[in-house]
Amino acid sequence: MRVLVVEDDKELQVAVPAALRSAKLAVDLAVDLDDADQQLYVNSYDCVVFDRMFEIDGRKVDSLDYVSRRRREGWTLPVLFLTGRDTLADRVDGFEHGGDDYLVKPFAVEELIVRVLSLIRRGPATRPPIIRHADVELDTARRTVQRAGVLLTLRGKEFCVLEYLMSRPEQLVTSKELVDHCWDGDGRDSNVLAVTITRLRARLRGGPDLIQAVRGQGYRLINPGGAG
Repeated sequence: MRVLVVEDDKELQVAVPAALRSAKLAVDLAVDLDDADQQLYVNSYDCVVFDRMFEIDGRKVDSLDYVSRRRREGWTLPVLFLTGRDTLADRVDGFEHGGDDYLVKPFAVEELIVRVLSLIRRGPATRPPIIRHADVELDTARRTVQRAGVLLTLRGKEFCVLEYLMSRPEQLVTSKELVDHCWDGDGRDSNVLAVTITRLRARLRGGPDLIQAVRGQGYRLINPGGAG
């Protein structure tokens, strides 16, 4: 299991990853939100631990705004906010902006570990009924997909693959993850997935290609107006 820690305090950049690694977790460190964006784009994680406040170009930036934006895009990763802001209003704000847990500094290492492991066991946050990415809208309840307002006809596995990719926008999703999720781990190989991806791309015609193949690894749903 892999955790991303987003922290700009130099002491906590050492202490928090060390604590989580003591619980046998793989841990990556991002020193600011831009760094976090890059790491989330490249890697897959089971949980993210965010410090609340960062200083960027001499101004204070709250990671709540970043998490809130990613949630609106359909992002479902469990998030724990780690912060010195300890009022009730601060804690409520954290949950309302997409946090799953909120731990106030100073904290006990044992409590941090327990909370992160609990979030990982709980799994991704409940997905919204409507997931949007670029000009694609996926309705998880009605199981319909539209692109630029045009209703598309997708087969069951095509819908499953697209839904899984849209729940992890701009993150690398391995071929094994997709096969295990959409074919229930029944031993299908990546060739079956590749055929499904080809068909899905054909059905999503009418705009830029949103599905990027990462050779030898898997696929990523990209934002045609941004990086990638």
